[in-house]
Amino acid sequence: MLSRRNFIAGSAGLISAAAVSGRAQAAAIPEAPTMASTAMQPPIPPSQGQEYQPTVTLNGWTLPWRMNGDWKEFHLVAEPVVREIAPGMRANLWGYNGQTPGPTIEGVEGDKVRIFVTNKLPEKTTVHWHGLLLPNGMDGVGGLTQPHIPVGKTFVYEFVLKNSGTFMYHPHSDEMVQMAMGMMGMFIVHPKNPNFRRVDRDFVFIMSAYQFDPGTALPKVAEMLDFNIWTWNARVFPGIDVLPVRLGDRVRVRMANLTMTAHPIHLHGYHFAVSSTDGGWVPESAQWPETTIDVPVGATRAFDVVADAPGDWAFHCHKSHHTMNAMGHNVVNLIGAPQRSLTKAVSSVAPGVMAMGTDGMGMMGEMQMPLPFNTLPMMTGTGQFGPIEMGGMFTVMKVREGLAPNDYKDPGPYKNPPGMVAHEVNVAEAGEPPRQPDASEAPAMDMPGMDMPGMGHGGHQGHH
Repeated sequence: MLSRRNFIAGSAGLISAAAVSGRAQAAAIPEAPTMASTAMQPPIPPSQGQEYQPTVTLNGWTLPWRMNGDWKEFHLVAEPVVREIAPGMRANLWGYNGQTPGPTIEGVEGDKVRIFVTNKLPEKTTVHWHGLLLPNGMDGVGGLTQPHIPVGKTFVYEFVLKNSGTFMYHPHSDEMVQMAMGMMGMFIVHPKNPNFRRVDRDFVFIMSAYQFDPGTALPKVAEMLDFNIWTWNARVFPGIDVLPVRLGDRVRVRMANLTMTAHPIHLHGYHFAVSSTDGGWVPESAQWPETTIDVPVGATRAFDVVADAPGDWAFHCHKSHHTMNAMGHNVVNLIGAPQRSLTKAVSSVAPGVMAMGTDGMGMMGEMQMPLPFNTLPMMTGTGQFGPIEMGGMFTVMKVREGLAPNDYKDPGPYKNPPGMVAHEVNVAEAGEPPRQPDASEAPAMDMPGMDMPGMGHGGHQGHH
């Protein structure tokens, strides 16, 4: 639900980030909306000024604004928040206006924007407008370009949106802690020309990563490498919204990465190209076809695609451990190891113990095992054909005929045409296929310097 907070301009908390023209027009601080829902909210079409196709934010929303003269005014509130990562897990994080990530800010190239920032955190903060070209005193680097925003105070940033594209906002004050606690959001600037690379649907999300010990709700902010919750808009599968798309739509997906590693983002069923970065639009003559786009740390990427193939198309990070939840990274590989005798011995002191991993870990996608409080299963999700066995950075682009232009409801599972689903072959009727020789009959592998029974030598002599 959207609610409102009011802040009065005459309060002692109002401080300007820098002296800029137009400041005297700020007769009152605008209301600060807040959002409780984790569902993707409908886009906010422009009520006046330049027309554009508004964005929709996965599991998020767009920050409303008001016009004050020729200034577009927004109000961000930095504050502690509780975020549902997925059903079964909630996290104590920091964010803006009730959520992490904060609401998406939208504007148009040439807009004059005035953004009030109220600090309700337990420590000072700032806001850096990542990728936007603006005056130095509005860049948001605490101590360098502005004073830090003290606890309980409100600063105002004022600048003109000089360049269109896909940008971010995040603190430059105690950055390691504040970003690790979830303080980030997207800033979209639409082209002044509404026909420039126009799309029918425009999706937005930002990537963040966390390390939670089992049963806890507070991330370990000093973690640098060993994360176990990989999120899109602070959600993991199966809690990430799907991307409903009408067949034939021209679609843009904007992605930002504020984790500690790059993410190769892969969409099944399509070829596409990077259309923009946080440095601007990529000329069409400089684009090349891709199926996977690597999004570097501290950067944004957007791709455009024509949705001409109906279906439920997987959309995910291609680092396999990023599509799992709550995964321990020190697990011994037990594939092929006989565990029956061990299970029998251990069950005498721990009744109900279960040996796992001998045949792989896919069984975890089907099992409903007890979990520690506030902890997600490593692999989860169910589709029309069984367990999906995913988590983390995974969702689905659902391309359908007949969706209304602003219909973003989940259309349900795709109904494949008859005979167009992979199926089991009746081997009794088809006959056993021919096989290559058994491994015992195959040539031995040559490993120089290793004297192992059954392995020949000499096949790689002279190689270095």
